[in-house]
Parts: sequence; C-alpha cells; structure tokens
Amino acid sequence: MENSTFYTAVGHFRRRTDGTGQSYPVILINQEEYLVDIQEMCVWTILSWRLFTYQQAEEEYNWFTGAWLTNPTRTFEACLKRLEVRGLAASGSGSTDFEALYDLLGSLSVVPLSESLPLRLATFLKLMFKGTPYSTARELFQRDKPSPLEARVMALSRQATLSTAELVKCAEVDAQDVSSGEKIMEALYNDDFTTSDNIQWEMLRSDYRAPITLAVANLYLRKQIILERI
Repeated sequence: MENSTFYTAVGHFRRRTDGTGQSYPVILINQEEYLVDIQEMCVWTILSWRLFTYQQAEEEYNWFTGAWLTNPTRTFEACLKRLEVRGLAASGSGSTDFEALYDLLGSLSVVPLSESLPLRLATFLKLMFKGTPYSTARELFQRDKPSPLEARVMALSRQATLSTAELVKCAEVDAQDVSSGEKIMEALYNDDFTTSDNIQWEMLRSDYRAPITLAVANLYLRKQIILERI
C-alpha cells in the first residue's frame, strides 16, 4: 500500500527593506530570518495554510509560475527540497491520511495569530478602496467560532509554545495551566521516559491524538494559527 504524504509551510512571512529602499521577502521562524529567492517564495506561499499532497502543490506551483514567472531556473522538486532542508517546509507520511497528518503536525509548534481590530479595519478599507464588494469585505469582521477542543488548543497555545503532540498530552492529563516552564515540565514530563524528543511517539496511543490533531489542522486551515519549529 502506498503511503500518504502531506506538505506544509513553516514560519511566517515578513517584508524587509535594504539600505537602498528595495524590499525583499524573509521567512521568520523563532525570530530568525531566512532569505528565500522568488521560486522558493512561490513554493512556500503555495504551502502556507495548506496541507497539500506533492501533486497538489506541484500543480499549484506550475500554474503560479506559468502565470507570474518567466523561465524558472529550478524545478518544483528542487525548491521544495531546499525549503525542507532549511526547515521552512515540513512533510509527514503514513499508511493513512490521518497518520500522515499526525506525522506532519506532531512535532510542529502551534502559534496563535492575534485578532487585531486595527489590522482588520485597515484591510477592510483597503479592500473597499480596491472595489471589493462590501459583502465580501465584511467577512473580515465575522468572528471565528472554534469548537470546544479548538478553543482549548488556542487557550493552551497562548500560554506557551507547544507542539501538537504536547497539546495531545495536555488533553490527556487535563492540563489547564502551562504558563511557565516548571508547569509544563510538571504536566507533560513528570515521568522517567517522556522527553521532548519522544513525546510525539508516546502520544501515538492516546485517545486524544485524533481529536487534537484534527483541531490543530482545522485551526491552521482557517488561518487562526501558524506552525513553527522549536
């Protein structure tokens, strides 16, 4: 049986300006900046807030480069591999789609995005100025309605930077307060065998693995969180 594999982007985008006033893109992971070229930026953008198979990502890339780039110098595969080597993209594989999803998300950290009213208002006005229909622009102000598990993931992730596997463990032990390193250690690593290196595998048998993993995936696809590496 052929394994399933999913890919996604890691980190978040920022635009920087050099001494001559020229802007350029960087990807930030844990406050560290990574420079990327235009083709790598295309691949990263395609994977951002997506959980794509290789074929889906390649099809998007081929359309994107065909529409916006002339004579790309490298293949999609080469760009994707470089992003993975640098930790700017991640992949997960498994015998089922869910196993591949957990393999992908288990070790990645969940970082909630803040709901900034001024930012949403500025975006709303920008869309209206460009002629976007009011009904479409108004969707910016429709608040996301998370499920109870999604709300729990967000609440825990606002206290500390936790991986999906650590969030599974939080649900398993009913941890509510992870606001300090000491409390995280007491809740998640208070035995003789669990470590940050093996917790993803320790949670393979947890009853909470599937619901928490799906909650993280849903929040990510709805652009409520980004994924990073510790």
